[in-house]
Amino acid sequence: MRADTESTLRVLWGDVLEVSEVPERPEAADVPVSADVPVPAEAPVSADAPVLAEAPEAAPSASRRRGRTTSLIATAAVLGVVAGTCTGFLIQADREPTRLPSLSQPVVAQAKGKGPEPLSAARDRRVRTDGDLRELLLKRPAGARDTAYTPGHDGWVGLAEYAEGFKQPAGAFSGAISDEFRRSAATTWRVGSTYNVRVQLVQYRQEENLAAADSAADLQYWAEKEAGTRSWTVPGTGDGMAYVHTTPDARPGYQPVYSAEAHAWRGDIVMQLWVFDTKPIPKEKIMDLAARQMGRL
Repeated sequence: MRADTESTLRVLWGDVLEVSEVPERPEAADVPVSADVPVPAEAPVSADAPVLAEAPEAAPSASRRRGRTTSLIATAAVLGVVAGTCTGFLIQADREPTRLPSLSQPVVAQAKGKGPEPLSAARDRRVRTDGDLRELLLKRPAGARDTAYTPGHDGWVGLAEYAEGFKQPAGAFSGAISDEFRRSAATTWRVGSTYNVRVQLVQYRQEENLAAADSAADLQYWAEKEAGTRSWTVPGTGDGMAYVHTTPDARPGYQPVYSAEAHAWRGDIVMQLWVFDTKPIPKEKIMDLAARQMGRL
């Protein structure tokens, strides 16, 4: 490449400069022009002289090539999706419509003969619970007497009196209405001079929610919170619970009073049972009463 360059310079400039001392060609404005030195005219280029090829343009960078390739792939993918969708519509349009099944069904002939006999009142629990609720209460044991306070009237306890049995009667009253309180029945008795029992059944309509289960759960929650409390599951009730409170209620001028209670539910009825005495109440006593009362429901 250097030999070709030297030949070209000799043709253009003659012997004015030695090839080995040729610097980079200066700009025209920087060459001093002397009056004694003639400026050579442009020498014609000989046909035998080598012609310098123009420098090729710079190749596109790798990032530009990758960008163009990515755009082409994305465009091809979009066109493929569009083409597939159009093909699916055309295929579906050429198919025969699928017949839908008939809305009318064959008539089933009524079976002949007598239907099953209805359950008797003794076997149909609904008949028993919709009857006289007082009949489902435990019966007094032989020799039992009335307590100092007998709730309700003739065994029935109204909504107002039922709410009075809570520490916050106003809240209990509105809550019972929201829970669709239907009716309540109760019985009490006393054995000896200090042993007292109270059993109460509360029935709900349960048209909106399972109020009986919720009511039993609330009573169990508060019974469990009392200090010195022991608890057991009442057999045959699922989640029925019995509680014995070992810490007595002691007030000045009165004998200490021990208590036990049990709460369970079945269907739309909640059982509430309390036992009071001036001496500790054994577990067997409250468990027996609770099991026998739930057996009547």
